[in-house]
Amino acid sequence: MSDPALKTDQLVATRQAFGEALFECMKEREEVIALTADLGESLRMLTIRDEMPERFLDTGVAEANMAGIAAGLALGGYVPVAGTFGIFLTRAFDHIRLQVCQNNLHVVLVGSHGGVSNAMDGGSAHALEDLAYMRALPNMMVLFPADANEMKQALPAAVNAKGPVYLRLYREPTPVITSASEVFEIGKARVLRAGSDVTIIGTGPQSAFALQAAEQLQDKGISAEVVSVHTLQPFDVATVAKSAAKTGRVVTVEDHNINGGLGSAVAEALSENEPTPLRRIGVRQFGESGEYYELIAKLGIDTAGIVRVVKDFVAEL
Repeated sequence: MSDPALKTDQLVATRQAFGEALFECMKEREEVIALTADLGESLRMLTIRDEMPERFLDTGVAEANMAGIAAGLALGGYVPVAGTFGIFLTRAFDHIRLQVCQNNLHVVLVGSHGGVSNAMDGGSAHALEDLAYMRALPNMMVLFPADANEMKQALPAAVNAKGPVYLRLYREPTPVITSASEVFEIGKARVLRAGSDVTIIGTGPQSAFALQAAEQLQDKGISAEVVSVHTLQPFDVATVAKSAAKTGRVVTVEDHNINGGLGSAVAEALSENEPTPLRRIGVRQFGESGEYYELIAKLGIDTAGIVRVVKDFVAEL
């Protein structure tokens, strides 16, 4: 099932783009090592396993061990790319904190099936707090690409970066809204649509829903600027503050708990730079089992949910 509000002919899961991008990267960079905690198929890493078995490590269901092995590989001069479901990666938080981040090691940690995109597996499999975990860590870079094109640019950027990186993936095929020719710059948000009445800021696939919401709001006489944030840390305060100063209202939307993710990052940035009326759209409960588009509609993080919040917000001020 797909969202009928989304007008696109191309739906690609960022986990698929990740597997393809990592394989291409490893063909060019011999120091890159792929690791997974028994989820090579889910993260589309099996081509690497089959073609480069000496550079593919499966630790089994042992995420803390995977983080520790990745730290050791980084100390040995390799660039480990270690992936599992985002919700399972948080099991290894202590090891990530002490071994990877405290030593400022260049480890690319990949959390797939972010948010409620692992829909039918239920609440225990939904990563809704992972961005808050990772944003709280010193030295940690946090990336959440909007679509497959950004994913294919984000992976090599993460491999070429310095220090720890958290890269969040999505299970559900989602709209491709960026061009493969656009330059991906870590720490730089993208203004996808200009507007004057309100700024809608999205991260990950919610940037696509924000764009669709802006189209519907235009028909209602509301001009919405859309900003897509693929880097939550370091955060692009300048672009967000400039847009907020222009429109005077900001709405954030994310597939993550309302606390600690994009909305919190924007609130922090605005409170310290350009205090602006703000509404945050995010998840306020634990996950539950269901079809993906039904879940995001219930949680209010789809196109219709954004439109409702923005209309009410604009009417208030």
